[in-house]
Amino acid sequence: MLMPRVAFWTYLAKEIKRYLKVMNQTVLTPVVNTSLYLLIFGVSMGENIQLSSGVSYLAFLIPGLVMMACLNNAFQNSSSSLISGKFSGDLEDLKIVPIHSLEILWALCIGGLTRGLMVSSVTFLVGQTFHYLTAGSFIPLHQPLLLIYFLIIGGLSFALLGISVAFWAQNFDQLSAVGAFVLTPLIFLGGVFYSIENLAPFWQKITVINPLLYLINGVRYGIIGVSDVPLSMAFLVSFLGFVFFFSIAYVSLKKSSYKRW
Repeated sequence: MLMPRVAFWTYLAKEIKRYLKVMNQTVLTPVVNTSLYLLIFGVSMGENIQLSSGVSYLAFLIPGLVMMACLNNAFQNSSSSLISGKFSGDLEDLKIVPIHSLEILWALCIGGLTRGLMVSSVTFLVGQTFHYLTAGSFIPLHQPLLLIYFLIIGGLSFALLGISVAFWAQNFDQLSAVGAFVLTPLIFLGGVFYSIENLAPFWQKITVINPLLYLINGVRYGIIGVSDVPLSMAFLVSFLGFVFFFSIAYVSLKKSSYKRW
């Protein structure tokens, strides 16, 4: 029999190989989307947008796109893996595999994280290319360790969210609805394309409720040293968010009828 540790690494390798087989979807599509965002907003419109921080709008936009790529892909990887397993019977096979629920949970969320980090890295390279062609220089990383922290905790949180949503969803339509009507608005309204200092006071109060604002600004501070929220608050919200999503995902997994743990 496989030892649990071996089973964990095997399951994690399966998750990584799954998305590596469709590189056009996992890498090429985000590259095209990022290039369009940068070309339309960062290059074409960016010259007309002035920020009080003094950084160019293109430099301001790149960190938001990096975090958006990480969150979206982490969520899509774990959620699509589980919902596909519902129909293919993969989850039924886990009943006879000597692997603990926590190992399955971590394998799924780390698999989603690796995809999120891969796509966000490609997004950052594309952004650096645009910045070099436009401004004649690359963006130096302000705090690399902070950048890594917020990318990891954000990617893990959204991978865990994807697990929870996949156990709840009965089909791909419900899964797509959550992404389209809940996650996408939260990400877009979390400060990816704008600074909250440009909003009216009422909308600023609404925006600070969005937890993604703190993840996105954490990454932005790690790259360009600019943030719309206190860094301590970004640390607190991101950590509490991870704990919350981990708890929800674990409960969803334990209550699932697909495996007896």
